[in-house]
Amino acid sequence: MGRAEARQAARQRGARRAKKAGPTGIRRFFTWRKLLGTFFGLCLLVMAAFFVVYLLVPVPKPNAEAKLQSNVYKYSDGKILARTGTVNREIVELGDIPTDVQFTFVAAENKTFFQDSGIDFKGTARGLMNTLSGKGKQGGSTITQQYVKNYYLDQDQTVTRKLKELVISLKVDQRQEKTEILAGYINTSFYGRGAYGIQAAAQAYYGVDADKLNVAQGAYLAALLQAPNQYDWAIASDTGKKLVTERWNYVLDNMVEEGWLDQQKRDGLKFPVPKEPKALPGLSGQTGYIVEAAKEELARQGLDERELVAGGWTITLNVDSKRQKELERAVGEQLEDELDRKGSKVDATVQAGATSVDPKTGKVVAMYGGVSATKHWMSNATRRDYQPASTFKPVVFASALENGSKTQDGRPIGINTIYDGTSKRPVEGSDTPFAPQNDLGRSYGPVTVQTALNRSINSAFAQMAVDVGLDNVKRTALDLGVPDKNFPLRPSIALGTMGASTWDMAGVYATLDNHGKKVTPTIVAKVEHKDRQLDLPDPIGDQVISRETADTVTAGLTGVVKNGSGINAKSGAYEAAGKTGTSENNKSAWFAGYTPELATVVALFGESPPSEGGRQVSLTGTAEAGRANGGGFPAKIWADYTLGALNGGSDAEFDLDVAEIASPDPVPTPTDTATETEDPDPTPTEDPTEDPTEDPTEDPTPTDDPTPTDDPTPTLSPSGGATFTPPVEPGDEDPDGTRARPRP
Repeated sequence: MGRAEARQAARQRGARRAKKAGPTGIRRFFTWRKLLGTFFGLCLLVMAAFFVVYLLVPVPKPNAEAKLQSNVYKYSDGKILARTGTVNREIVELGDIPTDVQFTFVAAENKTFFQDSGIDFKGTARGLMNTLSGKGKQGGSTITQQYVKNYYLDQDQTVTRKLKELVISLKVDQRQEKTEILAGYINTSFYGRGAYGIQAAAQAYYGVDADKLNVAQGAYLAALLQAPNQYDWAIASDTGKKLVTERWNYVLDNMVEEGWLDQQKRDGLKFPVPKEPKALPGLSGQTGYIVEAAKEELARQGLDERELVAGGWTITLNVDSKRQKELERAVGEQLEDELDRKGSKVDATVQAGATSVDPKTGKVVAMYGGVSATKHWMSNATRRDYQPASTFKPVVFASALENGSKTQDGRPIGINTIYDGTSKRPVEGSDTPFAPQNDLGRSYGPVTVQTALNRSINSAFAQMAVDVGLDNVKRTALDLGVPDKNFPLRPSIALGTMGASTWDMAGVYATLDNHGKKVTPTIVAKVEHKDRQLDLPDPIGDQVISRETADTVTAGLTGVVKNGSGINAKSGAYEAAGKTGTSENNKSAWFAGYTPELATVVALFGESPPSEGGRQVSLTGTAEAGRANGGGFPAKIWADYTLGALNGGSDAEFDLDVAEIASPDPVPTPTDTATETEDPDPTPTEDPTEDPTEDPTEDPTPTDDPTPTDDPTPTLSPSGGATFTPPVEPGDEDPDGTRARPRP
């Protein structure tokens, strides 16, 4: 035997000895045979455990959410305003739903629905793992599982609930026909807009019964179920609209793939844009607006819409039934009775909105959302798509006082500070050129801040905003309650070019009325449910501007009502402060005012009919009265309502703490530098779309309280101060120097 053969023989002998000895080390414990045995043993244990769970977990009775209750909304005095909840769900038979619409839901959620056993093991396992790891809500459930979750269980994302869902889904799939399960799923799902079930959804989004839906509409409703609020076309962001459109296409493409929709028909389908939301039956008039405002507030306080829709809530509101009637009456008598909505194209576009707040408590005691919630669903009280215009100017003044601001030449800004009221005067100290035109191009020359408030002089307040600093103005505005929406950091900020609602501005003016302590308008007083309590925050917050600042602004605004553009709000029956506002091209007109007991903002908006796109249009020509302005219809509505809300008047007076008292306000003699008679072009150099013109159209000097016309116009002294030698205005002071307010 050679050496090669000897080595081979030795290796063979070693291999035989190793085989006889068996595995060594850790390999002795982990062999393939043992691993497979352990795996199959565990599988048997899991199967046995699942079988036990299957036997022990019964199919429960339907949950409370599947049996909706009504909610009760009450006025502050306990009178019932509305009942909601039971009318927005109607079960329909699957046979009443077009077949291709039925398939849209299967295509959207569970293409294997007709073949599976009711559960998706892979999706459920993923959901369990993600729930255990804290990743939140998960998808991947079959239609049967979602139906079980909606009808028998709750929405909790727990391991126990998911195991129950799995077991019950298997049993339901065995005991019920697929058509029953599909009908139950379509009828119990939540579609947004308060609609549970396809019948309510069809009415809410397309104004038809479920049996009239087409496949394109059905695909939208099926797509909607993934994220009802995000995908509701009426309120969706651009991202939400993009996502729901993509999901709509996904549903239809799945239908073609499964043979449920012809490709040629699919190619001809267009995205079916839903209709604007409408109030439910029984929520006509102001009721729908009030209920919707309450629901929005409850949502902000953490009450999930599903919980609210499930019913059983008693919601007591801050709305005072008597004051609510007074507001509706005032709008009717001062505005609606003057309009010819059928015969005048301009009158047909007029929308009115108002919010009234108790400044000491923050309670919304009355609101006006429009002609009727069943005719114009968008609430004119809470909409933010119009500019508040010159009702923002007091905020600029408040910011000047709060920040101790000075003019460009170093003079402290106060109620008697002189500004140049020349129309189209370029602002100084701004990186952005701006030369706003005053109302009708009128130039006033040197004027005090008090006069600038009274006459709402654009050029003066644009310069003041620059003097204060645009960042400072914005900060003060946000502190007072102006929403941070489309807030331009440009000199035009002084003219109220951001978006705001009457609700927002009522909070701002209530805060001024409340001596600078923040007032957040609140419509819900109490929320009761047998299973849950909802704690509501205090509407009165912290001191956001000093009392001296707030009271000085209030003192200035009393002059607007007494001698300025707000003269139509004046009455001897109450003491009032306020400010008018008219936005660019006369698209909105505002009056924001308050007494010591009540802060109310009234506005008119020009809005074209829905058939013409619901665009913002001019109010010029309303009731054949030329330009609409804040000192017209809004101020008249405000005065009529306030008088009624205060039961004919009040002796309450403003308790003001001011460091500076306005000098008796002489009337400057304006000079016209423009020939326009209405809606002048402000011709700003920075942004011509954001420079509102301002009221009044005519000098509102009262005839029952004449202002002396021989008072000298204030002039700038060498030191930058104001020099006056005016007589005392009649009715302004007693012989002993104290203020005497006329009584009725």
